[in-house]
Amino acid sequence: MKLIVTVSTVLLIKKKIILNAGNSGTLARLILGLLVHSKSKIKIIGDKSLSKRDFLRVIKPLKKFGANFKSNSGKLPILIKGTSKPKPVNFFENKGSAQCKSSVMLAALNTPGVTIIKAKKSRDHTELLYKYLNLPIEVKNEKKHDFIKILGKKNISPLNYKIPSDISSSAFFIILTALSENSKLLIKNINVNPTRIGILKILKLMGINIKLKNKRNYKGEKIADVLVKSVNRIKPINCPIKFNSAAIDEFLLIFLVAAKANGVSYFKNLSELNQKESPRLRWGSKILKKIGIKNEVQDNSIKIYGNPNLKINKNIEIKKFLKDHRVFMTSVVAALCFGGNWTIFNKDAINTSFPSFLSKVKSLGGKIE
Repeated sequence: MKLIVTVSTVLLIKKKIILNAGNSGTLARLILGLLVHSKSKIKIIGDKSLSKRDFLRVIKPLKKFGANFKSNSGKLPILIKGTSKPKPVNFFENKGSAQCKSSVMLAALNTPGVTIIKAKKSRDHTELLYKYLNLPIEVKNEKKHDFIKILGKKNISPLNYKIPSDISSSAFFIILTALSENSKLLIKNINVNPTRIGILKILKLMGINIKLKNKRNYKGEKIADVLVKSVNRIKPINCPIKFNSAAIDEFLLIFLVAAKANGVSYFKNLSELNQKESPRLRWGSKILKKIGIKNEVQDNSIKIYGNPNLKINKNIEIKKFLKDHRVFMTSVVAALCFGGNWTIFNKDAINTSFPSFLSKVKSLGGKIE
């Protein structure tokens, strides 16, 4: 898809605007950073799932710029009124949230002076885009944290940007291929930014055959074609915590791979998994139990007892999952890989991120009614 982006240091905003972010936490959190300088009051709303998520993690640092907020105890709906005299801030992002970091980075663009961010390791798409646009940013990478300095008040030229394919959407087909017998799949033009491909690194440790082909750079981002082949034996894993932030959106799928592993797998420190559209760690455990896989959840960690011979021959229902698109799509992948008669409610949940998901599954031979 081709996206034409026009960016200005001045936002022309009408009065009494209500912005509906739907199910997108990324949109809601990032746009708050842009609105720190708005003169009008603007209301941000979202769907039932998004309205249960924590926004204090962005409200607190954005208040330091001088913006005023009214919220539902840190949740949507949120009313923001910006400031005409923003002040640069020092911000410590300690949860590994690229959304929070990027929201502050966007607020810093129109703020005179130097904003300094110390951030736990997370996705760095915003930093790469700033560098590509020659914005006044300095990034110092250390082992556990990144230190970012942004000098505000710089004009930005419009640009054309062709968005590469998304690893998070591709992941469903990577897992579908890995868990199907005698299968292989090539997915082209994937963004393989090192902060995004935790799933590929984890799957390789579990013995899945994955190769990156045709590697190249595009406007600061690393792009490649991903070739995945199924294997006869999947290894259990004691998953290194260092991969968590780079695979946080894909852990439900990784749990399915662990379900087929020849042994016990451990995944630790997954608190961020419950800051998504639904409490995904709990849903991951629930799906595993429904397919007959023993697992134990404790202190934001999960132990999964794999069964290499896993086959399902029973009725399974997936419902009341807050219309979390990833729960729906993960359930579809589980049904196709392990068998059984599945009834998965709220298929419109995929409209959030991947409306063509079911049609693409059918094009690969998946039988869905």
